[in-house]
Amino acid sequence: MVVLSKIYTKTGDKGETALGNGARVPKQSLRVSAYGTVDEANATVGLARLHAADEMDAALARVSNDLFDLGADLCTPDRHLDSTLSYTPLRMIAAQVERLEREIDVLNARLTPLRSFILPGGSALAAQLHLCRTVCRRAERLVVELAAQEDVNPEAVRYLNRLSDWFFVAGRIANDDGAKDVLWVPGLTRPQA
Repeated sequence: MVVLSKIYTKTGDKGETALGNGARVPKQSLRVSAYGTVDEANATVGLARLHAADEMDAALARVSNDLFDLGADLCTPDRHLDSTLSYTPLRMIAAQVERLEREIDVLNARLTPLRSFILPGGSALAAQLHLCRTVCRRAERLVVELAAQEDVNPEAVRYLNRLSDWFFVAGRIANDDGAKDVLWVPGLTRPQA
């Protein structure tokens, strides 16, 4: 259980922060950037929830909790890198990815296939879900980059990859099951030569 009795500690005043295993690293480290961007994605989910109701709000609440789990996973390097941990780190698991896949399939069954790319917009919720999608994609790129340099739970990468797809489909659902999607028309606004 986390207990936060004091919010500021002054331990980061010199540009370092503690990972979940207690190791101190520069705040600009790739690992900190990765889980910091997951936190940013979670903040966009909070904004999307302001526009969501009922089932969509409940689904976004699950995603928000998952993203906190993901941040916890990423901030604690794999156990074999540090055997001094007194606890078992929280890790993303395949069941979380599989739940997203099932939800995507259910939502996507309501939609007609796209014949064009879509632009962010339509409803306020759809626009916010597209912002969630793009921040999620940035987090995914950072986690993939981190995984190329250090051990990262592969389920973390899979989760982010599926989640960006989930946000895309959820955005279409928020646009009256795709009826109010804003379609991209290639070259529409380009001046004619």
